[in-house]
Amino acid sequence: MSNPYVPLLVMIGIAAVLALGGVGASAILGPRRYNRAKLEAYECGIEPTPHAIGGGRFPIKYYLVAMTFIIFDIEVVFLYPWAVGFAEVATFGLVAMMAFLLIITVPFVYEWKRGGLEWD
Repeated sequence: MSNPYVPLLVMIGIAAVLALGGVGASAILGPRRYNRAKLEAYECGIEPTPHAIGGGRFPIKYYLVAMTFIIFDIEVVFLYPWAVGFAEVATFGLVAMMAFLLIITVPFVYEWKRGGLEWD
């Protein structure tokens, strides 16, 4: 019998070859016309500054949106396998998932209090 992980390893290998091949091809074939604007740091449309203007607070709206994405991503990554294998994990799985959801609620509440869920 063959190892059940062989297809997964093949897929990971193909993905690595494609990723590295794309980066390598762009490095070799891509244009090399550097100018001042291309070499400057990009901060989501905000003019790059070494520190906040006037020494005030730095706006964290971008980081709150990024944190929301990460929280949703982590939640989905753990909830899908749990839902698929729900019959096998029974009560222990239910208790573990409820604990996970309780723990993952803390960042949601934090972001809600910081105003990250309000659309401007």
